[in-house]
Amino acid sequence: MIPGSAEPERGFVLAVLAQGADADEELAEVEELARTAGVEPVGRAVQHRPRPAQRTYVGKGKLEEVKELFAASGAESLLVDDELDPVQQRFLEDALGARVVDRTQLILDIFAQHAQTAEGKLQVELAQLEYNLPRMRGMWQHLERLGGGVGTRGPGESQLETDRRIARRRISVLKERLRTVERQRSTRRKARRRAETPTVALAGYTNVGKSTLLNALTGADVSVENRLFETLDPTTRGFEFEGRRYLVTDTVGFIRRLPHQLVEGFASTLEETLVADLVLHVADASVAEERLDEMVRAVSDVLHEIGAGELPVQLVLNKVDRVDEVTRRRLTNRFQDAPQVSARTGEGLDELRALVAERFGGRFERVRLLIPYEDGARLSELYALGAPVEEREDRPNGVFVLVRVPRRDLARFAPYLVADAERRETA
Repeated sequence: MIPGSAEPERGFVLAVLAQGADADEELAEVEELARTAGVEPVGRAVQHRPRPAQRTYVGKGKLEEVKELFAASGAESLLVDDELDPVQQRFLEDALGARVVDRTQLILDIFAQHAQTAEGKLQVELAQLEYNLPRMRGMWQHLERLGGGVGTRGPGESQLETDRRIARRRISVLKERLRTVERQRSTRRKARRRAETPTVALAGYTNVGKSTLLNALTGADVSVENRLFETLDPTTRGFEFEGRRYLVTDTVGFIRRLPHQLVEGFASTLEETLVADLVLHVADASVAEERLDEMVRAVSDVLHEIGAGELPVQLVLNKVDRVDEVTRRRLTNRFQDAPQVSARTGEGLDELRALVAERFGGRFERVRLLIPYEDGARLSELYALGAPVEEREDRPNGVFVLVRVPRRDLARFAPYLVADAERRETA
């Protein structure tokens, strides 16, 4: 969107694709990214070649065609479905006399619009600075064109170096602030671990309904606008099932070819996936079969890239309210272990909660304890663990509880264990 204007900015999309690649399929995502950023795609050009040209991105003949199409479309910016190096970006800007935005810059713009928390804004600023640092020379091109010699030394170069120095200093400050935030988050995680609260991370392609599922499972009120990357900041909420509490974290949506610096810049969101006990990989059941496979593969690739490939993963097919019975049967045959749910209507959510609980069933043991009143501190420890107490009875010789205790803590409470026969005798 152009500042101060109700009209969206007009963008022309350019891509270099492999031979045989379907242009409509390949460009659908970048065009959706553009709309999310407030840019309306008004034209496109594709060149099929093994790899982009090193300096010019497209071949010289194709560039002439792009110039004509760009001018005829009335576009104000060129959107390139690739990560351009600074030389390619400057060349295209000079050739077209227009602003050139590559895939990474487009995604960063969306992130900047959607970051809500202080941490999210820090991450966006860090990613933008790291992206812009090697491109700063372009700001001083007007001085470079003058050539060397008298009149070209001094302010231009010194200003460029000053800007770079300021940017590097700011990057250091942001990294330190984010490390502080990470230490705080780590402390919160340790508290969860002490309580043995099972944690579940929602991962999936952007816009598959993860935030809607989080809201439906936990009663949260996370934003669920139908836009790519609507959720950037990790949001953790809880739900209870059969007396046991579970924490669920919503994470940033994945896409194909998620730029590497964004994976690094949004490490905090992705770390919530890394430290989860279980990853619910949410997929959109309503898309075409080929598209579903592509999205599932893209998320799996990113999970492996961030080191979460070894975690237990459960595929969940969302939006089944949008598919017919024939498609449901086909999905059941293809993904036999994947629950089919609708976060919007609530269908299948109880079954999903039960499945999550079953996944963690082996972590706890159901025991009967009789804790003498003089050992009341042990009872406090039991509650501090977050262990769900199913029964409690105050008796003359102590407090009887039927409780699920984390297996690793059983030894601490072994002296207070009572068998069924003993329970009947003391009743």
